Amino acid sequence: MKRSYCHHLLQTCRNLEQLKQIHAQALTQGLHHRQNLSCKIFNTYTKFNKPIEAYNVFNQIQNPDIVSWTCLISLHLNTDRPFEALLVFSNLSSLGLKPDSFSVVGALTACGRSENLGHGKAVHGMIYRHELVASGPIVGNALIDMYSRNGKIKVAQTVFDEMKSKDVATWTSLMHGFIKCDDLNSARIVFDRMPERNSVSWTAMITGYIQGGKPIEALEIFQKLKSDGNDHPTAVMIVAVLSGCADIGALDLGQLIHGYVTKTYLNLDVTVKNALMDMYCKSGSLESAERIFEEISTKDNFSWTTMILGFAVHGSGKRALEIFSDMLESGDYPNEVTFVAVLSACSHAGLVNEGRRWFNCMQEMYHLEPKIEHYGCMVDLLGRAGLVEESKDLIEKMKVPPDGIIWRSLLSSSIACKNLETAVLAGKKILELEPSDDGVYVLLWNMYCSANQWEEAIKMRKLMKDRRIKKKPGRSCIEINGVVNQFLAEDKTPNPGTETQLVLERMAQVMKVDNSYLFEMEFD
Repeated sequence: MKRSYCHHLLQTCRNLEQLKQIHAQALTQGLHHRQNLSCKIFNTYTKFNKPIEAYNVFNQIQNPDIVSWTCLISLHLNTDRPFEALLVFSNLSSLGLKPDSFSVVGALTACGRSENLGHGKAVHGMIYRHELVASGPIVGNALIDMYSRNGKIKVAQTVFDEMKSKDVATWTSLMHGFIKCDDLNSARIVFDRMPERNSVSWTAMITGYIQGGKPIEALEIFQKLKSDGNDHPTAVMIVAVLSGCADIGALDLGQLIHGYVTKTYLNLDVTVKNALMDMYCKSGSLESAERIFEEISTKDNFSWTTMILGFAVHGSGKRALEIFSDMLESGDYPNEVTFVAVLSACSHAGLVNEGRRWFNCMQEMYHLEPKIEHYGCMVDLLGRAGLVEESKDLIEKMKVPPDGIIWRSLLSSSIACKNLETAVLAGKKILELEPSDDGVYVLLWNMYCSANQWEEAIKMRKLMKDRRIKKKPGRSCIEINGVVNQFLAEDKTPNPGTETQLVLERMAQVMKVDNSYLFEMEFD
């Protein structure tokens, strides 16, 4: 096999098996010592993400060029080894090789992933020394990402402002940087100013709102995408939006999205189907969720767990355990999240013995150490069954420090069982961990009042006043014709004369009439 022919085969190589055959022929004929050919074989192995084979070839290259070093950096990044990638970049510099734009982008990516700001600044200085700033937006984009990942969003903004050439990735990098720094308002400003958007930028803004606890804003962005008509939703975007629908119970919009992906033949892989299941479960439509569940030919762990948890939180604990039994029979291995769903099912259905059994099984049979979530389910299960002392004992034996959720669960069960001593203990523990939790102050105040312990009740009121604790208003959401409306207690935002305000006024009138009627009946 001639060297030129070998180069041609490498250029047309389509899979790993072909590459191994070419490599074997090169070894047989002694062509692997040729630098250019070895570099191409190495680069092709990195393209197929085969690190061991690539390392072996790289070690045989006598004088690797900048392209090969850059491929080695990329290989370390692809295998999630940013520190090794930085080490390779340092070796490149020590050998006197001049870095190009691709190698510094790899180094900046490694600095971002490892949160190594010091090395990132050094690479930034190297970029100016080698005059790589004007090599297109790719370097600037990497700088924005590196500074953003290290929490230096103002520096990233400066880099953005100084860039003469910007593309859609530049704007998306800055927007994503603000999202990483929990500044959704600035991210939205960047998003609105973008001269053009692609699926990555739309998805980043939507998922940013979802992860930032603003699902309503995420759904607004999705509706804007559909109305603009310039881009089409991707599977990743659909999953993010369905997650937002699930968080606020927007069933109508979730059903519209389900219909959309079905009509447009969007790839309904297991990830999208899992997201649909999750949305239907959290919206209370278990029949729809179970239909999708049955349609999944190859169920993964998330599929099983979602369906188990769906039945669990809606009180169908026995059905949830039946699905868990089917999962075990299918040969799928439950993980920690699955056992959270199983224990939650036992808790909601009051299945104390089953809960104890599975809590022990996850440790003895599946060698899974209980985490805070598993203890929380058990404390809730025992508390719901009125076993306050056993619940308290379990907390004392926990292998991890109990958090506010654990103590809050004990507080609720103690109040329900009128166990004042344990309730006071739980309440004080919560206030030590979360001193600004307004609900705990109110619960303890009510409990002291019910027990006629007025001095303690007064102390609790004074403590709230001294700490400037105010009860947060209740919040509710309702979906009308695909639009999610949010209401706060004592909120005066609806404008007079609007349909929403008219409905609220009518409801208030009916409630006043009903209350006056009850009042008259009571004192007749």
